[in-house]
Amino acid sequence: MKAAIVTGPGKTPIYGDFQEPQPKEGEELIHVTASALSHLTKGRAAGSHYSSTGQFPAVAGVDGVGRTSDGRRVYFVLPNAPFGAMAERVAIRKAQCIPLPDGVDDLTAAAIANPGMSSWAALKERARLVPGEHVLINGATGVSGQLAVQIAKHMGAKKVIATGRNAHALEELKGLGADVTVSLMLPAEELEAALHEQFAGDGVHVVLDYLWGKSAETLITTAAKADKEGVPMRYVNIGSMTGGDITLPAAALRAVDLKLMGSGIGSVPFAGLLGAIRDVMQAVVPGKLEIATDAVPLADVEANWNRDSGNSRVVFVVG
Repeated sequence: MKAAIVTGPGKTPIYGDFQEPQPKEGEELIHVTASALSHLTKGRAAGSHYSSTGQFPAVAGVDGVGRTSDGRRVYFVLPNAPFGAMAERVAIRKAQCIPLPDGVDDLTAAAIANPGMSSWAALKERARLVPGEHVLINGATGVSGQLAVQIAKHMGAKKVIATGRNAHALEELKGLGADVTVSLMLPAEELEAALHEQFAGDGVHVVLDYLWGKSAETLITTAAKADKEGVPMRYVNIGSMTGGDITLPAAALRAVDLKLMGSGIGSVPFAGLLGAIRDVMQAVVPGKLEIATDAVPLADVEANWNRDSGNSRVVFVVG
């Protein structure tokens, strides 16, 4: 069968022939139609993600959409290495498949699953969002952050604050549910003042952070200075796009009622992640969730693997 094959750590996948998967008892043979490119997919393929198996050669792709042998449309996730989602066929345990609603097409389902899961699981499994609370999305201008704004609103957030560096994308977030936007490109004093205004008074109950690094330091230290009403804050790290480490003053932890946690593979049980994806799929139509996609033939995987898709999501189409 044809597949996107990773021959070694850090190598760009090539389009070629790979061995056919042989379904075992309790597994489905999926005829793949679409698989999206994500940071998780890239990290596991490179061997740099903490969940990587380090097994090569292997097929790229952690999740996708396809049809079972009897014609059912399903989303599937985490095939066993060396097999992956970016192939004509994959064998996967039935428990790792989710039936797709009729109103969600293959391209949208493949594109929305991973970024949608990241915020849904963070809000539901980790932050335990209560309708009526205020949510701040740090790094909301990317694909995942845009979805996080929409999902937070859909789950009942009263106020959604979005931060980011792209002025045009921040403005567009207002149409997706952001009540307040804050540019991370402001001078330090202006940025702190803008964030202070949000943390003061009724405060921020939940932070979803896709960036980490310097902006995380600014958020936490500003919250510590502004939190005069004693509003508890759950701070959930999802990504580290601008840095893997921060400097956290001890005084900040003493000055604010802060719960600091992460959300991802390991911190959320697999059943919780799968449930989050199921919930996202069911919410696409009633919640009018939007995600921009860019369909690319799987045969062109090598030329498009390192492409910057901006605010859209690259989805490799199979067949």
